[in-house]
Amino acid sequence: MLTTLLHEMATRFSSRRSSDDEGATAVEYALLVGLIAVIIISSVTLLGGNIDAMFDDIANQLGGGTSTT
Repeated sequence: MLTTLLHEMATRFSSRRSSDDEGATAVEYALLVGLIAVIIISSVTLLGGNIDAMFDDIANQLGGGTSTT
C-alpha cells in the first residue's frame, strides 16, 4: 500500500512539472550564488586584517619580515 501511494505521488508530482520550473530553478541557483558571494566577501573583509597581521607575525618570528629600506 505504501509503495502504491508513493508511486501515485511521484506520478502526480512529475506530471505537474513544467518548463516554468526551469526558470524558477535558475533564479534559485542565482540567489544561492549571490548569497555565497556575499558571505565570502564579508568573511574576507572582516577577517582579512586579522589574517594579514597573523602572517606578518609569523614572518617576523621566522626572521623573514619585510624590510623597510
